Amino acid sequence: MEYTNDYLLDKQVKILQPVSGYRTSTDAVLLSSLPDKLKAGDKILDVGSGTGGISLCLAHRFPDISITGLEIQEELSKLSNLSASANGFDNLHYYNCDIKDKKLPVKPCSFTHVISNPPYSEHDMPSPNKSKALAHNHDNFSLSQWIGFCLKMLKPFGRLYFIHRSEAIDEFMTALRSKAGGITIIPIYSKPNQPAKRIMITAQKDSKAPSVILPPFYTHNPDGSYTVEAERLLRKGQSFFKADI
Repeated sequence: MEYTNDYLLDKQVKILQPVSGYRTSTDAVLLSSLPDKLKAGDKILDVGSGTGGISLCLAHRFPDISITGLEIQEELSKLSNLSASANGFDNLHYYNCDIKDKKLPVKPCSFTHVISNPPYSEHDMPSPNKSKALAHNHDNFSLSQWIGFCLKMLKPFGRLYFIHRSEAIDEFMTALRSKAGGITIIPIYSKPNQPAKRIMITAQKDSKAPSVILPPFYTHNPDGSYTVEAERLLRKGQSFFKADI
């Protein structure tokens, strides 16, 4: 596979990506900002890791935490492992597998954090590029089933993190009902006076805490430049929930 040498977090993290095919986006970097308050012994699982954008950023933020990625495309998992090596991230490893399979290299209820940028749609016209089509479209596996897998991988009271299209909010709430609580919904707006195109969601398995909708998060100013808050996450790699010191 031909690939390019790219960077994330203002050139703090190297990432190898296919010249033609699925490539990471700002969604991955934004999502990687959600986990915080991690402690020694915590383990993170990145479900549908793609080219590794989420977990590479997490490995940069949390060098002492074990991180595992699962990716159905063999070429992408190989590139992701090369990216991890290029950054010296010994705490990060990717497996090539299909989460629909019965035998997997990871065990249920073994992770304290599960993070995922799931495929977006069962109904969109698939991309003619096979890699992009696999990454963006469900294939005999619904979003609810994807969320259910993530819940299964979590330890009791472990935490979930997702980013998705805003119209998927109903399916997320239905899939998480009675299984997770403390659900936090973060609407993402490109600019003021536009509908939210994305949502980020956090939740805690087995929690009974009420749901919360946070204030809007704007990625761009009216002139098209990144907002200060977006710069803090996309360039500096800081936590969404608090400014790093």
